[in-house]
Amino acid sequence: MKNLLLAMALAAAPAAALADGKAVYEANCQACHQANGQGIKGAFPALAGDKVVDGPDAGPITQVLKGKGGMPGFAQLSDADVAAAVTYIRSTWGNHASPVTPAEVARIRQAH
Repeated sequence: MKNLLLAMALAAAPAAALADGKAVYEANCQACHQANGQGIKGAFPALAGDKVVDGPDAGPITQVLKGKGGMPGFAQLSDADVAAAVTYIRSTWGNHASPVTPAEVARIRQAH
């Protein structure tokens, strides 16, 4: 029974992180990049199918922290919130990149 409860808790953790990432995305990113990740042509790039989103972890983490072009940086967000949002973006709208951790965000934050 104990092992079953542990397995259930571990299985629920990624779903909880994804839900938190969706909330962070909705609060900070959705106005520009849209609920469907398609952005607004000519103004805000699509995140769905984006090569940076699906590429190495450092790319999207750096863009969220520092911004790019007209996009502001979100360095005020916690490492956990950045990790949750980037993980959500990397696993939604047909994107299939690996999740990122708060430790990865902290490492990249310190490097920049």
